[in-house]
Amino acid sequence: MGMQYRRLGSTALNISVVGVGTWQFGGEWGKDYTQPEVDEILHTAKEEGINFIDTAECYGDHLSEAFIGDYLKRDRREDWIVATKFGHQFHSHLNRTDAYDADAVLQQLDASLLALKTDYIDLYQFHSGSDTAFDQQDLWTMLDKQVQAGKIRHIGLSLNKSNSMHQVNHAVEVGASTLQLVYNRLERGPEREVFPACEKYDLGVLARVPLASGLLSGKYQAGTRFASNDVRARQNGEGLDATLAEVARIQQEEVPAGANMAQWALAWCLRHPNVTSVIPGCKDPAQVRSNAAAVRLLTE
Repeated sequence: MGMQYRRLGSTALNISVVGVGTWQFGGEWGKDYTQPEVDEILHTAKEEGINFIDTAECYGDHLSEAFIGDYLKRDRREDWIVATKFGHQFHSHLNRTDAYDADAVLQQLDASLLALKTDYIDLYQFHSGSDTAFDQQDLWTMLDKQVQAGKIRHIGLSLNKSNSMHQVNHAVEVGASTLQLVYNRLERGPEREVFPACEKYDLGVLARVPLASGLLSGKYQAGTRFASNDVRARQNGEGLDATLAEVARIQQEEVPAGANMAQWALAWCLRHPNVTSVIPGCKDPAQVRSNAAAVRLLTE
């Protein structure tokens, strides 16, 4: 059984239920990537029927986008749904400043188009901003003009961890048709208020961190600590041990015997009727294949 596809909210986009998350290409996950490594990952994704790439302006200074763009210019651009984000200026490892005003975002958009070597972005997403950053009419007016000009096909919101209901409830008003949010077996907050609103407004839902930054892969035991150049180092300590103990319980009580836990965790997200697609990161082609295989666990 091959890849499955779903309509993304009110857009006409038919996206693969498993996408490719690409923060790791920016070098903040403990590894620096080369172009051939990125090519191999994206080529494998395409072979698996994945057509959705999610990146951002601040995964490196447009670095992740540049790797993707280099691949796209040698592939068929129209085969891909490319999503990126705006609102952060990258300075150095895990160091960013906010940049949500209309002029700054227009500059970011042009820099993203240049890095991605494309003349349009399929989904341009407001990146984890506050309600104050969101409430700027001139920002949304400017972006609407870019949609009219054909530089952007659709606008989306990528919520920060507070899952602002103000942003969800005003998404359609600012022209957004999708929401990206943190959702996985350990973080189920969106089920309470966000998902019912998505249903009401026909917003497509992209679940990021579906493997809880790899913790739901079942690969890490209590006592694990992440290296200082890995974004996950923020979780080191007793909190991480408690999370890993909960993962072990889930693995024992919920994951069917013999099932791959990472695939189970992706399918778990996709079984929620409001989730359109999951965007796990992947460090190599084998992980891409494993992620894609999660669709086998989906019985419609």
